[in-house]
Order: sequence, then structure tokens, then C-alpha cells
Amino acid sequence: QVQLVESGGGSVQTGGSLTLSCAASGYTFSRRCMGWFRQAPGKEREKVATLNGAGTTWYVDSVKGRFTISKDNAKIALYLQMNSLKPEDAAMYYCAARNGAGCAAYGPDNMDYWGKGTLVTISS
Repeated sequence: QVQLVESGGGSVQTGGSLTLSCAASGYTFSRRCMGWFRQAPGKEREKVATLNGAGTTWYVDSVKGRFTISKDNAKIALYLQMNSLKPEDAAMYYCAARNGAGCAAYGPDNMDYWGKGTLVTISS
């Protein structure tokens, strides 16, 4: 049974940094797509960053240059380093994974596994 557990959320001031972690069990990172999604109140779930089976990263335009997705295959962990946080980054952040290797063409509906989320709040 695949389990994804996020951690690292919290409250931070505008301009601050946070690192989110996703611990996976029952799942092999190798050659599979994993990513971070977020959902703010009243908004649809948004794909934020992905790491495909070949190691290629993708970021939504609004976080390019500020967020970095990475993984540790040995620890079976996925990370999202978030710098220069803005009020519009506030959301529930979810770790998600697919059984396939591709990421770019896939949205939230195509992910096979989800964590329960970790909340990020930004204060000005």
C-alpha cells in the first residue's frame, strides 16, 4: 500500500523560506513521476512542480526561480524548497505520485497517489 506523508508546512513571513518533505512508503521513486500540488481556499488544485522518471523538473511559471523540487531515492523522500515566499503561495500543499514516468502532460486527475497535505501560510 502506497503512503505519502507530507511535512514541513507552517507559517512564514513574506520573503521567507520553507522546505516541504514527502516521505513515501510502498512506492519506488525510480523512473516514476512525482510532484507537488497546492490548493488555496476557493481555488482549484494547481500543479506546482514535478520531477519525472528521467529526472526532468517542471515548475509552474509563478514559482520558477523560487522553488526547487528534489528527491532522495535512498530515503524515498521528495522535497520542495520554497524561497522568497509570497502571500499568493499560501495553500495546502500536497505530494502526489504516478505509476508512470511522465509528468508534463498530466494534471491532478492523473496522479495515482496523494498525501493528506501540509499547510503553508504566509504573513505580510
